[in-house]
Amino acid sequence: MRYSLFIARRYLFSPKRHSAINLIAGVATCGVALATMAMVCTLSVFNGFQGLVADLFTAFDPELKIVPTEGKTLSPDCDTLQAVAALPEVEICMPTIEEQAMVRYKDRQTVAVIKGVDERFRDLTQIDSLLVGAGRWMLNDSVVDYGILGIELVAQLGTGLKYVHPLSVYAPRRGVRINAANPAAAFHSDYLFSPGVVFMVGQEKYDGRYILAPIGFAQSLFDMPGRATALELKLVPGSHTSTVKRQIAQLLGPAYRVMDRMEQQADVFRIVRVEKLISYLFLTFILAIACFNIIGSLSMLILDKQRDIDTLRSLGADDRMVRRIFLIEGRLISLIGAAAGVALGLLLCAAQQRFGLISLGGGQGQYLVDAYPVDVHAGDVLLVAVTTVAIGFAAVWYPVRYFVKVKSEQ
Repeated sequence: MRYSLFIARRYLFSPKRHSAINLIAGVATCGVALATMAMVCTLSVFNGFQGLVADLFTAFDPELKIVPTEGKTLSPDCDTLQAVAALPEVEICMPTIEEQAMVRYKDRQTVAVIKGVDERFRDLTQIDSLLVGAGRWMLNDSVVDYGILGIELVAQLGTGLKYVHPLSVYAPRRGVRINAANPAAAFHSDYLFSPGVVFMVGQEKYDGRYILAPIGFAQSLFDMPGRATALELKLVPGSHTSTVKRQIAQLLGPAYRVMDRMEQQADVFRIVRVEKLISYLFLTFILAIACFNIIGSLSMLILDKQRDIDTLRSLGADDRMVRRIFLIEGRLISLIGAAAGVALGLLLCAAQQRFGLISLGGGQGQYLVDAYPVDVHAGDVLLVAVTTVAIGFAAVWYPVRYFVKVKSEQ
């Protein structure tokens, strides 16, 4: 094995009688390196977008959310859920209600999601960083209840940042049929007033549908006295989310489901993961095509080194040793290409993170970020390196065996 490696290394780096062979070997190495670099950069960009989306939702979604597995509501005062609130890792445990209702402002109306929360929502999330307007965070006072709308919902209803007229909210009464003579009797109705601010998450799901309101208002509107649709948790800083999640799930049993932020936005993150997987498969196919250049390089090298092969056979080398030499030659090209591609990919990702070399092309302020976000994961780098080496090794195995066999028979 040592002699085979020595000869293969000499064949790779020493000049050949025909300079085209050196050129083909260089092209093969560059092809593998560029394909590997593209894989590292592409997967890192997908990681960057996933992290960007996670950061956007972090300001609105809780760290953990508990919902019932059957039915729509739960009792926050039950002993099991109170035991969760008493855990030392839980800093805030807040009941919330999310239900759809019809909202109307003057002559405009739409269906929105009323999210009932209490004042601790400011500490549970980073809602203060999302508020826009001259007012301040306020859910109610001694006279009225306030509703904080998403900025796209503001545009739909035409309320402006501080609406003067009250916002009418309607929700159907439970178990009551609509009477055509008096349809209003089948609905609960109430009013929300403006605190002078709206929120902007940057996602249509929230900005175009949600209204933050007092939980007491929501319980009355939806006939849920003393009930909630979820418990939202904020953990003590430094707590490991997945560990606490498993602990709470064991404590609650199958009657409740505990969701982290990834699970709360499962559809969004699933799309990102599928796109990342498809990109990986396409780039793997391109890498496989690039590895065919190695076959061409090795076939030319076998022809060029025919005299050396005859000499080795005269000295006692068998076909197995000759095959091993050229297999190692092809694997060295794959390894060098993989190492160079990973290094170039990491260097380009670092430059993108530092200088934002490739912009999104929308101009300043048109997008949430001006340049493509990049987040390098060690697991992705390892996956790319293993994929490159595996494809390179597999690509040269049969051709080398075939070429050496044909030459030995001549």
